[in-house]
Amino acid sequence: MSRTIGLVIPAYKPNVDRLAGYLESIRETGVVDVLHVELDDPTDSTPEIGVADSVNRVTERRGKGAAITTGFDTLSTDVLAFADADGATAAPSLVDVIEPIRDGPVDITVGSRRHPDATVMSHQTVLRRRMGDIFAWLARQLLAVPLYDYQCGAKAVDANQWAEIRTHIHETGFAWDLEFIAVADALGNDIEEVPITWDDSSDSTVDPIRTPIEMAVAMARIRRRVKPLRYKSGSQTASPSETESSTSVGEE
Repeated sequence: MSRTIGLVIPAYKPNVDRLAGYLESIRETGVVDVLHVELDDPTDSTPEIGVADSVNRVTERRGKGAAITTGFDTLSTDVLAFADADGATAAPSLVDVIEPIRDGPVDITVGSRRHPDATVMSHQTVLRRRMGDIFAWLARQLLAVPLYDYQCGAKAVDANQWAEIRTHIHETGFAWDLEFIAVADALGNDIEEVPITWDDSSDSTVDPIRTPIEMAVAMARIRRRVKPLRYKSGSQTASPSETESSTSVGEE
């Protein structure tokens, strides 16, 4: 029996025409069974998004992570995925991210625009690229998960694995991706990085200066929370940076 696929789109005051076009291109792949939009709309002025199967409209800004978590909790499909509303991850690439979980034993897939085999159609500004490089390097050091790209807006997870990961998720903003990956790794899940075709969007709400600083602080929080989980599960050995401070785990 074919496994069902549910896709969540977290959206904050989106370009509705672009979002509707993106949803339509995803529907045309024939892979996704349920298209669900989590819409943060403080002004309650965004037009209806008729292409979606369901829309949860909230008149506040919850944060990307909170929207994804709520969306995943809403779905009852076998595989859960999300993609950013700006459509930067092409629909065929989103299928590439989903298929290893739908068709194989992989637990988690992470879309990657920094992978050597990725195709970047348009680049970020030089400042954003440099900040992204520094951020990716720091994430590899602190989180002990060796990926090229942690923040790309395309990821998928087996619903059974999500049920366990969900109990350890605390972040509500852009750091959600980091915590999702770190927790999944600490619990012993298989994580596969998938190169994508990516087209940078000018609609991004990420501040190139403030957001990386906030994310660095969040990484420290995530690392503290994940260390005891990693040791408790017994699925991973400590990274060199964790080993240096392992004696303080019981104090955190």
